[in-house]
Amino acid sequence: MNDNLSNNSDKRCVGRHYEAVAARYLKYLGLTVLERNYRCKRAEIDIIALDNDTLCFVEVKYRSSAAYGYPSEAVDIKKQQRIILASEHYLAENRLSGVSRRYDVVEIIGNKIRYLRNSFGGY
Repeated sequence: MNDNLSNNSDKRCVGRHYEAVAARYLKYLGLTVLERNYRCKRAEIDIIALDNDTLCFVEVKYRSSAAYGYPSEAVDIKKQQRIILASEHYLAENRLSGVSRRYDVVEIIGNKIRYLRNSFGGY
């Protein structure tokens, strides 16, 4: 089997697992998870949730340790732009205008989880 294919498959499996962990955590915090793995042309949003009247577009990042930096550091400007683009597509697709929105990151390091509200986007 192609090692790259195997590694990509393993990464997707790990990613899906930690997205599920993050979704449970958001529910525990009182948010309503509306969608997971929303996709449009060139972007994906891991979790779309509702926090009272605010629509939250959530990126989930996992690392087994912080030896190479915090997972949230991987949400660079290019990734932020793709998430914002996907969120605008979601809003248009669902005819949601004037809705309050926020861009968040759930960071998981080993077995520790941090919810970083309003991480980017200026909304």
